[in-house]
Amino acid sequence: MKKWLLALAAAAALAVGVSVSQSTPVRADETWTPVATLGVSLTPDQKSGTLSTLENAANVTNVSQLTVNGSTLVKYLNPAGSSFTASSGVWSSALVQKTSSGGINVQIVNYNGVNNITTITADQYRNAALTAGVTNANIFITSAVRIDGSGALAGVYAAFAQNGETLNSAQIAAAQDEVNTLSGITQANKDQSGYSDKQLNNAVAGMKSQMASQSNNGSQTLSQNQIGNIVDSQLKQNNLTQIINNNQRTQIINLLVKIQDSGALKGNDFKTQANQLASSIQNSAKGLFSKLKSLDTPENRNFLQQIWDSIVNFFQTLGDWIQSLFS
Repeated sequence: MKKWLLALAAAAALAVGVSVSQSTPVRADETWTPVATLGVSLTPDQKSGTLSTLENAANVTNVSQLTVNGSTLVKYLNPAGSSFTASSGVWSSALVQKTSSGGINVQIVNYNGVNNITTITADQYRNAALTAGVTNANIFITSAVRIDGSGALAGVYAAFAQNGETLNSAQIAAAQDEVNTLSGITQANKDQSGYSDKQLNNAVAGMKSQMASQSNNGSQTLSQNQIGNIVDSQLKQNNLTQIINNNQRTQIINLLVKIQDSGALKGNDFKTQANQLASSIQNSAKGLFSKLKSLDTPENRNFLQQIWDSIVNFFQTLGDWIQSLFS
């Protein structure tokens, strides 16, 4: 009992400790000049500091610069239900480095020693980029002020468009819905023992991979019931069955239906990128996922059953004793 409880405590502690993801960048694609997308609301000093922060993290110089403003937010994020205007402020910024392989890697970089991205996690950025149609890229995110990070995400889409790789608008809308859904679920469960954002994003990446396989890369439409079975399978694999409630499960199913309807599954590299994303998330927190797997064993399930049987037997014995007093 003590050993099992210690394992649970260790898993919970790891879940808290790895909430901000960092994945390993891979070699850049030389056909792309790295693009720094800088928020329009940055002061001159903040702009200079942001650019140097991103360049140092990516180990590059002489990048192309792109300004992200309220109109950029309106163009890319409002179709999913956001309410930005042309005058909306933008502070969060990104540096996008196209690669020839290696999947989607995201690093949230501290600005003057502080992580100012308050809402979107690195793994949420990665899952959203996958849904939007991004393939093989190192993405570095930072902000000079505390902000949710939406501007940086819009900047990523704009960077691809600037390089002649305009992403599908329906997929971008699904990606923004994904960010809202996953960040909401993480906020709702952040204080729950045994939950981490990594587990959720790993599950969602696995769901996308399974959907791509079962739909033959989007050539067949999966029913809502089929998608629900995929969701349940991945939640179980990531030890989230007892944490994700029915309403959150429905949100995830509806999200995946929207991703399917957007055409994302038809991308030639979608399944490969989804598998790479899931593998990378697991590798970045091996301790967490190994603990989760060690807890989901027949021995532990039998132990829990023994506890339950003992409780039932106790109350049955108590009931028999009370009944004997009045017989």
